[in-house]
Amino acid sequence: MAVREIFAGMPWWVKWIAVPVIAIVVFGGLIASLLAFVVGLLFKILIFVILVGGLVFVVRKFMSSSSRSGW
Repeated sequence: MAVREIFAGMPWWVKWIAVPVIAIVVFGGLIASLLAFVVGLLFKILIFVILVGGLVFVVRKFMSSSSRSGW
């Protein structure tokens, strides 16, 4: 029995409202933890990019000012 055959005689609200709600209830914790992991990873990547950019900026600033002072 295919999924289409199972849902063939069901009203529209079962397919489009009841089944997604049940899926969110059952898999909600998994979805939330995956979403939290992805958001946390993106935040860490953003912090990494900002820190590396700041380091490059400081090193370039220091190198340009030390080359002019005659070191």
